[in-house]
Amino acid sequence: MSHEIPATCDLCDAHKGDTSGAFRVLPPVWRHFGARRRFAGPVSTVKCFEDNSLVKAAVESPGEGRVLVVDGSGSLRRALIGGNLGAAAAHNGWAGVVVDGCVRDVAELAVCEVGICALAPVPLPTERRGEGQRDVAVQVQGVWVRPGDWLYADEDGIVVSAAKL
Repeated sequence: MSHEIPATCDLCDAHKGDTSGAFRVLPPVWRHFGARRRFAGPVSTVKCFEDNSLVKAAVESPGEGRVLVVDGSGSLRRALIGGNLGAAAAHNGWAGVVVDGCVRDVAELAVCEVGICALAPVPLPTERRGEGQRDVAVQVQGVWVRPGDWLYADEDGIVVSAAKL
């Protein structure tokens, strides 16, 4: 599958003159934790802070090749994805999960057949309070990401486009 996904460098070469805002590059702060290093798909979003209730609900539902973008406000205090949710994302057909925040169970995530990018690992789980929002426009590291955008990730970084490229 990865051979069908365009490289982020090639996408940037093709869209480097884009001033419309339709093509965006996320800052280079990501680490790969899943078994897939290259992934792409239409975006679904969750906005939450140190509560992964909606993340759990999302990855336990059909992914249909989408990428879940989690706006965790960059919190480094609690993990929004762990081994069980990584396995659920892979099992339910998500192409990837990008977490503006932390993950845990790094060894378990490494064998999940899904792309998982996050800022860092931290062992502390979240409290589930049922808070957050689903499929709203989010800001990830200062860059707007909207439901229905297309996200492309590989070893060189992550780019987002208003349309499939």
